[in-house]
Order: sequence, then C-alpha cells, then structure tokens
Amino acid sequence: MMGYEQMNQMTMTTTAMMKNFNKRGPINTPHNKMTRRSVSAIDGGAAAAAATAGEGERRRNLKTLDLSGMSLASLSASSINLASISKLDLSNNNIQKIPESLVARMLNLWALDLQSNQLKTLPNSIGCLSKLKFLNVSGNYLQFLPKTIEDCRSLEELNANFNELTRLPDAIGFELTNLTKLSVNSNKLVLLPNSVSYLTSLRVLDARLNRLSSLPEDLENLVNLQVLNVSQNFQHLTTLPYSVGLLISLVELDVSYNGITVLPDSLGCLRRIQKLSVEGNPLISPPFEVVEQGLEALKQYMSEKMTESYKTTPTKKKKSWGIGKFVKYGLSSSPGRGTGRGDGREGFINVSDYRQIDGIASPRHVSLFNPRRLLSPLSAYFSPPRY
Repeated sequence: MMGYEQMNQMTMTTTAMMKNFNKRGPINTPHNKMTRRSVSAIDGGAAAAAATAGEGERRRNLKTLDLSGMSLASLSASSINLASISKLDLSNNNIQKIPESLVARMLNLWALDLQSNQLKTLPNSIGCLSKLKFLNVSGNYLQFLPKTIEDCRSLEELNANFNELTRLPDAIGFELTNLTKLSVNSNKLVLLPNSVSYLTSLRVLDARLNRLSSLPEDLENLVNLQVLNVSQNFQHLTTLPYSVGLLISLVELDVSYNGITVLPDSLGCLRRIQKLSVEGNPLISPPFEVVEQGLEALKQYMSEKMTESYKTTPTKKKKSWGIGKFVKYGLSSSPGRGTGRGDGREGFINVSDYRQIDGIASPRHVSLFNPRRLLSPLSAYFSPPRY
C-alpha cells in the first residue's frame, strides 16, 4: 500500500500540473494544432459564404446603379437583375448606343440619366418603361425622340437640352399627361407640336435657344404652367399668340432676345406674373419708355390697351336675307312639276343656285317675281332664265 507521504506528494504534483495547465492553456499537441486550424478554416469559409450570400442578397435587392464617369463606350448584357433596379445613372460616359434588350429588362426603372454621352438615337424599347418618371438625355447628339416615348405615361420630367432635336413627337402632349417639366433648350426646334397645349400638368416649359417661329395657339389649356421660357430664338420668333396672356398660373415669362415687335394685349390679364423679360426685342408696342418703368407699368399699359381695343371693336350686325333663301314659284305640289335647279323640294327654287341676291334686280330676273308667275298654278308658265 502507498504511504501517506507518497499520496500527499502525488496530490501536490497533480495540483501543480493543473495550475500550470490553467496558465498556459491546452497542451500544444499536434492534434490540438490541427483542431485550431480546422476551426479557423471553418470560420473563414463561413465568413466567405456569408459575404457571398450578402453580395447575392445585395444584388437581388439592388435599387440604384451608378456607372457615371467610367468612360464606358458600350453596354453589354449584365448578370445583375435589371428588373430590380429603380435608378440607373450612366451619365458622363462615351456610350454611343443603348441595347434594345437591356432597356426592355428594366421594368421597374423610374429614373434614367443618360446625359453627356455620344448617343444619336434612343432605343424604341424605352416605351417599355411604364414606371419611368425622370429621363435625362441632355448633352447628346439626338436629332429626334422615338415615338414610343409616348408610352412612358408616368413620365414627370423630360430633359433633352443640348441636343440636335429638330422636332418632337406629334402626339407627345396627348399621351404624357403627367409631365410637369419639359426642357428642350439649345436644340434646333422650328416649332412645338400643337399637342403640347394638352400637357395640363405642365409647370415648366423651357424652349429657349432654338429656332422657333411660332408657339401653339391653345396655350391657355396649360392651366398649371408657372414658367415659360422661349427666349433667344432670335429673328425666328416674331409674334406671340394671344393665348399667352391667358395662362392663369404663369409666374415667370421670358421672351427676351427675339424678333417680337408687338406684345399681345392679353398680357395685361396675367395676374400672378412676377417676372417678365422682354429685353432684346425690337418692340413698338408697348413703347420702350413703358418697358423701362417695370412690370406693373407694362401690365397696366397692356390692360388699358386691351380695354380700349374692346370698346372700339364694332359689333357685328345680323345678316339680312332679303326676300328669303327660297322663293316659291308654284302652288301645285304634283310630282314632276318642279323643274329646274332646286333644293329637292317640289315647288321651291333655290335662288342662290342661280344668282347672287344682287343679280336678281337685273332686268333679266325682274320677270321672275311677276305676281302672275308667282301665283299661277301652271308651272309650265314659269321658265327659268337661259344663260
């Protein structure tokens, strides 16, 4: 049997070993090293897997894609789920063409920025972007906008400044009824389509620095328009339609640096106008001294001129038909009795078919109104004049 002293010594040795183990940690055996490496490898793999999963989740939930200023010359098919993108920024690149298939996949896109590229055309598939609200294609080489842009009926802002546009789609105003801002300055537009008058939600219309020779006649339909800028069309724009003065919400009007000689009297009706720029025009009416006095003086002058013009306008008299349009020439209503040129009703002759009313007083026609002929039951007694 083991003595007491031996047992006590073994206990002390075991206690010392346990203390030493607690201080140094686990014994550094080959098995333990492999275990630590395995744990580290597992942790790293889990982290990588988590990162990959996070990247995948980020791509799946991608909302904004910013590729601006990357000197891109073209766009290719992407592995990104384009249907999830709501905002795409491709501005300040060298892109010359947008693939049709690429745009057609962006079904949830509501903002597209293509400014400052080398685009000469836009894809027809842009009409598939039914949720698009903001489109910026300024600073390109576009000569026209595709007709399919009329299908972007959610569009609220269209910026096509600094291009080479010569026309806008004819029906753009009939379809883009939610458009609030239309900027087409610094182009080569000769006119705005008449449908622009139907953009009833429009608040800002910027068409300066073009070649406009006229504006649509029915501008009064733009009941929400607050800013109208058609300045710097120079000698091309010489008149303004009367309807400009009927824009009930207009706050700012800029018609400076054109060839306008006479401002419409209706400008006196602009009750909300706060800024009116007319400098740089060869104005005759209003005179220069009135323009110098400021906005209120100009409005008063135009209002007084409109009132004076209304007072001096002669009222139209009702047109007198003289003896009447139809002259009865026989009392008999028997079939076949009505000969000659008439209105199809028997017993009547349309005087206007023969001569103007002034010509009836000539000797040749006086006999037509002889009572014996007018009241005679014998239609044969009547014979139309021969020419």
